[in-house]
Amino acid sequence: MTTVREIIAIPMGDAAGIGPEITVKSLAKEELYNMCKPLVVGDAKIIRKAIEVTGVNLQVSTVASPAEGAYEFGTIDVLDLTNIDMDSFEPGEVAAQNGKAAFEYIKRSVELAMAGEVKALATTPMNKESLKAANVPYIGHTEMLEDLSQSPDPLTMFQVNGMRIFFLTRHVSVAKAITQMTKERVHDYLIRCDKALQRLGVENRKLAVAGLNPHAGEGGLFGNEEIEEIKPGVELAVASGIDAYGPVPADSVFFQALNGKYDAVLSLYHDQGHIAAKMTDFHRTISITNGLPFLRTSVDHGTAFDIAWKNIASEVSMYECIKLAAEYAPKFTRESL
Repeated sequence: MTTVREIIAIPMGDAAGIGPEITVKSLAKEELYNMCKPLVVGDAKIIRKAIEVTGVNLQVSTVASPAEGAYEFGTIDVLDLTNIDMDSFEPGEVAAQNGKAAFEYIKRSVELAMAGEVKALATTPMNKESLKAANVPYIGHTEMLEDLSQSPDPLTMFQVNGMRIFFLTRHVSVAKAITQMTKERVHDYLIRCDKALQRLGVENRKLAVAGLNPHAGEGGLFGNEEIEEIKPGVELAVASGIDAYGPVPADSVFFQALNGKYDAVLSLYHDQGHIAAKMTDFHRTISITNGLPFLRTSVDHGTAFDIAWKNIASEVSMYECIKLAAEYAPKFTRESL
């Protein structure tokens, strides 16, 4: 069976961070070129410097559009925005020019994806302080992608070793998260999770919802949230045609999903799902942003200024990020959620 190689845009991220290094080290692995056509959207001068620092045996070819890329192992195709001044560039430092450039890489990549010139984005880290220094009006990738693509309320999914995790609530306190665990929200999110998996090409989707309290409340002995909100939300989803189960005790549901019992788990709050994923394999935990008109995968770590440009950073997360985009891209459907 012939593998469909889709074009994957790789916005370079903050030039002073580890993004350029882990990108070139990932693209030094020939197997990625058997799976996809990687296109770096960034600054060719920085990519060449990253090649020099890491010692990988690669060349750079600058292109004006995705269609111009050769996508052959040994040469990195770079859509060169030429927006880094090397005379003032300082590795591992916050700088406005790097924040501005990082946003421009994302903006250009989104434009290419919206135009159908690339099938997916595999994003590298940006630095919030550099974005702020550049007066970029976004705190991070998700907010940029939401606004640039006019896609309200994107849905985050983690994948690690085949286990998929969605999040009912994200960056709020645990106390506030509990107030958001309504049956209506559980119902809505299960429908969205099912649709997201469908767009990724997952068939016969079986979804579990994690419990909140010990033993999922043990019939009300340890709390009533499962009885009053979570279980009724699951029942509403089932009535809507979703193959959903739960609440399943959180101390077992992720293990069960990892072993294939469920296609995905809906985590009720941020750390519940993050801990499960990152304890499974920190470096191979990849984030997928669903609800966009295009596929987006991302590493789940930062710019690591303390080790940047020292050839220390591991490329495992970036490699897995590009690989996962390559696996899903041929099956991904562009319909809006």
